[in-house]
Amino acid sequence: MARSWILHVDLDQFIAAVELLRRPELRGRPVVVGGSGDPTQPRTVAATATYEAREHGVRSGMPLRTALRRCPDAVFLPSDPPAYEAASERVMAALRELPVLVEVWGWDEAFVGATADDPEALAADLRRVVLDRTMLSCSVGIGDNKHQAKLASAFAKPAGIYRLTGENWAEVMNDRPTDALWGIGARTAKKLAGLGLRTVADLAAADPAALARVFGPVNGPWYHYLALGRGEAEVVTTPWVARGHSCETTFPRDLNDRDAIAGQVADLAGQVARDAVAAGRLCARVTVKVRFAPFLTRTRQATLAAPTADPGALTEAALAVLGRFELDRPVRLLGVAVDYTAPDYTAPDQAVPEE
Repeated sequence: MARSWILHVDLDQFIAAVELLRRPELRGRPVVVGGSGDPTQPRTVAATATYEAREHGVRSGMPLRTALRRCPDAVFLPSDPPAYEAASERVMAALRELPVLVEVWGWDEAFVGATADDPEALAADLRRVVLDRTMLSCSVGIGDNKHQAKLASAFAKPAGIYRLTGENWAEVMNDRPTDALWGIGARTAKKLAGLGLRTVADLAAADPAALARVFGPVNGPWYHYLALGRGEAEVVTTPWVARGHSCETTFPRDLNDRDAIAGQVADLAGQVARDAVAAGRLCARVTVKVRFAPFLTRTRQATLAAPTADPGALTEAALAVLGRFELDRPVRLLGVAVDYTAPDYTAPDQAVPEE
């Protein structure tokens, strides 16, 4: 009998796969993509790695220098975001050829809502249409909700199909650690373990009220909800609209000069402003991020007197926020971020006071 399903489509080693389409001679070799493609450049990290590189312990987010040590035979390629954006758009267009609802979650993943009596057959159709139209492989998870489908696609990798629903949830998940759940990270898992809750089964049997006392009235019961295999089951097809934008840079050598730091913040604010203009958006709040050596990160923010995309106003605001930092140690990273107003925003008569 036909019923509603949620499927999660997750492209396999997406960024690396796009690069391999352009360089088929690299198939079967360890490939690492990130930064300028120069693994000797300091403070650059891997965006992704092929499965052959992962066998040597290379992972996304790893410094390229570390990746080079672990896999000296790897081929290192520069990151090319426009190419990945274009490939992603082709994938999403391919999914929409089928009678399903598609909710895009990023370059390499989407949730699909559909009514079917054979979800595995539908998943196979999704894999086929993506492969036919884009030559890219994907894994598909099937679930009653997004949480289950997201976890299922990880079990399906690479290039597979897996069903995780209320029927087999306990069998598949109960003995796994709590951070196997989508939305629970290592830090929360450690805190749960301190309460004697080490497995999904432990968390599912916990008292939500007791969890609320430790983690708060929202997060505590939510963790219990996840452990029961529950989650959102609505696929939203409304186009995603960015709530904000940021630019940041990590320096090859730490900055110590206050004027040089201010100059970098001004440059970043100018770029954020240009991006806002290009997107047709106004900025309501400015945030400055400073990462001090060795790895201490601090942020400060201010609400603008009136929403704007004017480079001068945003630069002035960012420098004012920077002035609230004690720049008493070397700086290794700077970032400027803005919160956008809603796309249909109409400026108010009264200015919003700065925080």
